Amino acid sequence: MGSFSIWHWLIVLLIVVMVFGTKKLRNMGSDLGGAVKGFKDGMKQDGSVAPTEDKPAGQVANAVVADKNTIDVEAKTKS
Repeated sequence: MGSFSIWHWLIVLLIVVMVFGTKKLRNMGSDLGGAVKGFKDGMKQDGSVAPTEDKPAGQVANAVVADKNTIDVEAKTKS
């Protein structure tokens, strides 16, 4: 069987362009490029997220206020 010549690849390319159209192929290419760029940006971050606020790590930024209708009770164990 061997490898295909340049003419085989040009005919396949022509058929693909005729089936999908140039606009759809361009959109697929830009989507693929955006995905690759996003992947590269994600790999550059090394999984570490830099804090965006000036608060030290471990501090709660916004305290959660309990609803006024909620009753706060402690559960006691049977002895």
